[in-house]
Amino acid sequence: MKILLATEKPFAAPAANAIREVIESAGMTMASLEKYTHKTQLLDAVADADALIIRSDVIDREVFDAARQLKIVVRAGAGYDNVDLVSATAHHVCVMNTPGQNANAVAELALGLMVYGVRNFFNGTSGTELKDKKLGIHAYGNVGRHVARIARGFGMEVCAFDPFLSAETIEKDGIRAAASVRELYETCPFVSLHIPATPETKNAVGYDLLSAMPEGAMLVNTARREVVHEAGLLKVMEERPDFRYMTDIAPAIHAELTERFAARYFGTPKKTGAQTAEANNNAGIAAATQIVDFLLNGNEKFRINPS
Repeated sequence: MKILLATEKPFAAPAANAIREVIESAGMTMASLEKYTHKTQLLDAVADADALIIRSDVIDREVFDAARQLKIVVRAGAGYDNVDLVSATAHHVCVMNTPGQNANAVAELALGLMVYGVRNFFNGTSGTELKDKKLGIHAYGNVGRHVARIARGFGMEVCAFDPFLSAETIEKDGIRAAASVRELYETCPFVSLHIPATPETKNAVGYDLLSAMPEGAMLVNTARREVVHEAGLLKVMEERPDFRYMTDIAPAIHAELTERFAARYFGTPKKTGAQTAEANNNAGIAAATQIVDFLLNGNEKFRINPS
């Protein structure tokens, strides 16, 4: 069995070595395609692969067409909108992600962005503290839970909304459950986004919700760019000099926001939420382990596309 590690943005060497160890100890072969510069390189490399480990690499119908032996793709990370799930199912390929493996890294970045924002980008002027401030967590999954844990350590009052979880499930962690997404935004001056990009969530966070946030509002987005309605965000930034936006995914209007609202907007140069040595290692090993378990035992625990 040949497992291809295809990563335009490569794993750190220790993580790549750990992935290889998992694969080879199971009697399988690992091939590596790193820092590729053209899609044709990927198409050539997948031709004889039985399994594929990726990160943010786009795996579309053309890739599935080229990968005639492919049985499984694992996205080393939580988000999987870079994989064409419909084409995967049509080609009888199982797609998995590795939920939770980089959750702490993303959560730490979310709180880091909050600190950076309230301290005025460390420009030497007097800022504010997070202690006793109210934080709303929009989607209470693996990352949201870590955000809540860290935020409580800062002394923040934490509230969360997740349409797929009961209030009892959320509140057993010692935080309050909002009755609606509207209530979350109306009552929390800080909101941290952790919703995936789906047809239902794209552009879901727009002017209506953002303009309802209390004075001194800050939206932190370490999820996906597409979940924020950028025209609505821009309108709120124009109307409210107290509104701040901190993001790990630069929006299409990044240049305009930087030029007009440099004191209230920050976007990382590239997505860095999962860019820690620990997250790289955890997600990579999880991806390799899941592939081996699938190929040897048929375990589909983390499958995200229909069979």
